[in-house]
Amino acid sequence: MSLLVKICGLTTPDTLGAALDAGADMVGFVFFPPSPRHLGLTAARELGRAAKGRALKAALTVDADDATVENIVETLRPDLLQRKGRETVAHIRDLKQRFGLPVMKAIPVETAADLAPLAGYADVCDRILFDARAPKDATRPGGLGATFDWHLLQGLKLDRPFMVSGGLSADNIAEAVRITRAGGVDVSSG
Repeated sequence: MSLLVKICGLTTPDTLGAALDAGADMVGFVFFPPSPRHLGLTAARELGRAAKGRALKAALTVDADDATVENIVETLRPDLLQRKGRETVAHIRDLKQRFGLPVMKAIPVETAADLAPLAGYADVCDRILFDARAPKDATRPGGLGATFDWHLLQGLKLDRPFMVSGGLSADNIAEAVRITRAGGVDVSSG
């Protein structure tokens, strides 16, 4: 089984082109204004057209309301919605029904206790993404270049595909996959 590679936070035709030329399986577009990788709808439309048929497109939102998600879906035509916020299992179920798209839920991890809500999300999500928990004073919930203790996922039994992210780079990605046995990686700043 091959490793799924997602490159996230793409904002320009050049960075998108580099990710696609390098063989990314999935490209991620961030719709969260506090992020330096936030993408407006006009740019999203153009980048989405360029990525169509070359890689899966993921639309990452943080606690976005349904109207915002609807605008993103109409503009980008993503293949997947990536949620990284405080949404409930019921809300994710509603999103899937409303938009007819697969959903990947990002679970912030710092300690084993952070995995407690996993079962509920795994019941409704198509894919799970484990990411480093942001510090309490952070202005955004991810994309901070921080790793987490991958051993927390060692031996994880999950009937959904899962990926890891958070501080991944050429120097540590092989170790993250070896420890977690993740089927995919999500890289942004690394």
